[in-house]
Amino acid sequence: MTVTESVTKSTHTRSDVEFGRAEARTAHNYHPLPVVVAHAEGAWMTDVDGTRFLDLLAGYSALNFGHSHPRLIGAAHAQLDKLTLTSRAFVHDQFADFTAKLGDLCGKDLVLPMNTGAEAVETAIKVARKWGYQVKGVPADQATIIVASGNFHGRTTTIVGFSDDEEARADFGPFAPGFTTVPYGDLAALEAAIDENTVAVLIEPIQGEGGVVIPPEGYLKGIREVCTRENVLFAADEIQAGLGRTGRTFACDHEDVVPDIYVLGKALGGGVVPVSAIVANRDVLGVLQPGQHGSTFGGNALACAVGSEVVDMLATGDFQKRADELSTLLRERLEAMIGHGVVAVRVRGLWAGVDIDPSVGTGREVCERLMARGVLAKDTHGSTIRLAPPLVISPEDLAWGLDQLAEVVAGS
Repeated sequence: MTVTESVTKSTHTRSDVEFGRAEARTAHNYHPLPVVVAHAEGAWMTDVDGTRFLDLLAGYSALNFGHSHPRLIGAAHAQLDKLTLTSRAFVHDQFADFTAKLGDLCGKDLVLPMNTGAEAVETAIKVARKWGYQVKGVPADQATIIVASGNFHGRTTTIVGFSDDEEARADFGPFAPGFTTVPYGDLAALEAAIDENTVAVLIEPIQGEGGVVIPPEGYLKGIREVCTRENVLFAADEIQAGLGRTGRTFACDHEDVVPDIYVLGKALGGGVVPVSAIVANRDVLGVLQPGQHGSTFGGNALACAVGSEVVDMLATGDFQKRADELSTLLRERLEAMIGHGVVAVRVRGLWAGVDIDPSVGTGREVCERLMARGVLAKDTHGSTIRLAPPLVISPEDLAWGLDQLAEVVAGS
């Protein structure tokens, strides 16, 4: 379809009815936009009424390759006919290829596959602590991990315990100890917080949930240097930022930095199945022994078949290049909105945080107005919306979507 074929969603439709039914029987842990999607392909989604929407969220980067990418769907279909799950009690024929390919992509020895991003973060925490006790020699139960203010690493009780988002934390305590929070982007504060019991620094190279917050230039390189000098692991949470989103394979690549642990998820499953992993060298990940960590579905055959195809697609460099090229269009169009309903923008690759002028409305209200124009995006922290289009989006569709945003924030 052409961008002009998108139509305004009417009221009292089947989508309204289905949305109401879903809300009536679902715990309200999300506040979704009132659209019920039935089909999607590439950068476009279609609701149950046949109304089409341009997807500028891409499942928070889980859909970097767009909806129903034929290579990924083909890999899933082929594997479904053969084997889906054995559990890690046995080895299946997709496992070795996936772990080898992902390890090579990251330049690391070992891979530990899991399912969700939060699971991968929990895995990184456990591995860092065990490394601290067994390799660094930290006294038992004294290991600490440095994290950053404004972080978002998931929603387990451990992870929300070191979040400073009260909405995520309130009424879920008591929380696990062992975490020290420093201001994001403040290398001096991070360095000052390190002591003899510090085992790791866990940082998002770009804070996605925080509103696509990009740290000062040299921050990641500085973390790498400090961690190396102080014998501390650098764990980079690349769950949203990695796998092509920023115009590089990993966001850390923008500063030519290689962390000790890559924490991966979202796009690793190609928008087909949940796939996550941590990737590290043997001197780090080798501390785990049988029975010390696991996951029934982690590294299942279907996940590995899809994940292998994802890595093959990234290995071409085409998706990284496309995100880098489209970044110019995204940046120029968004910066032109500053002073016209937009206060500030932050862009890295095909990823942007857009701070809305309060006089225009909240981020939620802007997203609702965009939905009425056939564009889907998502707000965060009240006044900010995030844009993360699928990397397969055409320049014409991206420009059209940004036209809709410009008109919404300008009050047209």
